Order: sequence, then structure tokens, then C-alpha cells
Amino acid sequence: MPTFAAPDGTTLAYRLLGGDGPPLVCLPGGPMRDSVYLGGLGGLSAQRQLIMLDLRGTGRSEVPADTGSYRCDRQVEDVEALRTHLGLDRMDLLAHSAGANLAALYAGRHPERVGKLVLLTPSVMGVGITITGEARLETARLRRGEPWYADAYAALEAVVAGRGTADSWQAIAPFLHGRWDDAARAFDAADEAQKNAGATAGYAGEGAFDPDATRTALAGFDAPVLVLAGEFDVSLPQPAAAEYAGLFPHARLVVQPGAGHAPWLDDPERFTGVIAAFLATAGAANPA
Repeated sequence: MPTFAAPDGTTLAYRLLGGDGPPLVCLPGGPMRDSVYLGGLGGLSAQRQLIMLDLRGTGRSEVPADTGSYRCDRQVEDVEALRTHLGLDRMDLLAHSAGANLAALYAGRHPERVGKLVLLTPSVMGVGITITGEARLETARLRRGEPWYADAYAALEAVVAGRGTADSWQAIAPFLHGRWDDAARAFDAADEAQKNAGATAGYAGEGAFDPDATRTALAGFDAPVLVLAGEFDVSLPQPAAAEYAGLFPHARLVVQPGAGHAPWLDDPERFTGVIAAFLATAGAANPA
């Protein structure tokens, strides 16, 4: 597995999938989950060379000497070091979920280094968007015909009211998927084992985010942006996804029908078609 050195000397690893298409650097969510959970992004690796970064302390990347460096803003230069290592003048960048916080900070700090940006069911923490409990419940009510709905909805009500327990959080898992099937259950079951708990705790540590500064930076970000949301994703209701897209001067919002928080699992063909079309029509990043 290829590796490179972060600015502080930590050895970071990445996976290469595909090989015939232009490179697409992928930042995982979790936060701080092994990038292996992204798989081949529903077959996108057949059209692009996917460069799957294992964030520091996760997957096959080294645990840093300074665990304070798990903080999201301190990982921005890890992404820049990867770009330099790859020899790219600009790179196309895809980030899933919590990884979107890192991508947003990177785009704000190094806008000239991003060719195109895909934010896949992004976390809104880094840009300070407020998602109300009612917005989550309204999204959840789209699933009222599902056999698991009653128990999951009651658990979500407890969570948004601040009364959620570990059991409640587990019970709402079906709301994060377009289909609550064996693949979705396996995806969720692997989550804990694929995360570095200490890194997860430190990712959003004090000082990690300055939403006002990030929003100001993104308002001047000239590259094309795709925000892809899932119709059923309670973690990113559609109004919040639209607000996120509105932070950029050149962003497009696509809501994938019938999809949850990992839309490449729910409808791989539709997912890869949308992503590939955006990347192709927006123009290719220029290698050095």
C-alpha cells in the first residue's frame, strides 16, 4: 500500500482503486473511519482512479505522536501533503459525511488546488448549519410504511428531544439507509471496528472549526461543487443540503431518490452516473 509523510512526519497510507481514469482523492467520514468502508463507491472506480486516504491513526496510517493532531483543522495539511505527493497541481476531491468538514477547510485554505469538489451527504458541523429536530423527524416520516418504522421513529423522537440512549441511537440506524437490508446492517456493524475511538473524539475538539471564517472562504471558492444528498437521510435533511450548496458560488444540489447516508449502497448505478457526469462536464483537474 502506498504511503507518504505528513508535515509532522506521520506516515499516512492510501488505497488506489481503478487506474484508467483521472484521479479522484476521497476523504472518508466517520469521523475517522477506515476508508475501506467506502469500497469502490458503487463502481465509480471503473471510471476514475480513486485515491482513498486513510486519515491519521486510521486504517493503515500511523498513529501520530501528537494525538491533538486528530483535530480536523490540523489535518488540512495532510491533504495538501497528499496532493504534493501525487504530483497534482490541482485535484478533484470527494468527501463523505464528516470528511466534508475536512474538505471544506481544505477548499477554504487551498482553493487554487481543487479542480472539482463533491460533498457526499456532508456533515454541516464545519460550516455551522443548524439542523432542527423537526427537520429530521419530517424526513423520517417519509418512511412510515416500513415495518421497522414505529420503533425507529420513537427512538428518533427521544434522540431529538435529548433523551436518547445507546439503544436509541442503534434503533434509528434504518433511517440512514435507503433499504434496511443485510448490506446496510453489515455496513453499520463494521463501523465501530473501523474507527479509532480516540481519533473520533479528537476530530471536533475545541478550536477545530470557525464556521464564519469557513463560510466566508467558501463564498469565494470558484471551482464547481456538487452536493449530493439522500432523500431519506435524517442526518442531512434536504433544506440543510440546499443551504450547504448555497454557500458556494458554483454549486449544484442533487438529491438521490430513495437513498440514505451512503447512497452508493442504495442505488450504485444512479450514484455513479451522477458523480461521473458532474466530474466529466466540469472539466478535468490538471496534473503537474
